[in-house]
Amino acid sequence: MTAQTRTARWLAGIAVLMVSLSFAAVPFYSWFCKTTGYGGTTSVAKSAPATALAQTVTVRFDASLDAGMPWTFKPEQNTMELHIGETGLAFFDASNPTDRVVAGQASYNVTPDAAGGYFTKIACFCFTSQVLQPHESVKMPVTFYVDPAIVQDPEGKLVHEITLSYTFHEIPLATAQATLAPVATKPVN
Repeated sequence: MTAQTRTARWLAGIAVLMVSLSFAAVPFYSWFCKTTGYGGTTSVAKSAPATALAQTVTVRFDASLDAGMPWTFKPEQNTMELHIGETGLAFFDASNPTDRVVAGQASYNVTPDAAGGYFTKIACFCFTSQVLQPHESVKMPVTFYVDPAIVQDPEGKLVHEITLSYTFHEIPLATAQATLAPVATKPVN
């Protein structure tokens, strides 16, 4: 084997390694953020605490679409005030105005970062892929609460307003159908 062949194989191996690491970075970062609350990543729970605090927090809702995503997507209400520990229920409206089936997946974030680990989702459309038929519209719910432990956190106790942001990204229909699970969405008539 010549030196040029060895060098070419070595460089190809590095290229394969780099591509593999780039694909592994996304799930690793997602796991890290979910575990630590870093970057405004929320927590997940089956239910809210039994009691709510007297303190209130304003939750703002933000909806956007990734470049090229043909849907329309918006929150039904822009803000909600609730007691810390109280269960909140918000709806987002999504429509597919095209003549083709479009699949999407929502990514989400909470700001400020200090609130990320305390903003807890009970149920959310963002946990699964969404498929909308041509000209279909749905209302998608998110059930959540702000963990009362936020008032014990030196930075968290200063938070009086939290923004929950969603961005829908188009995904391949085959990917969505492979992971599709029943989601509590409500068709709009």
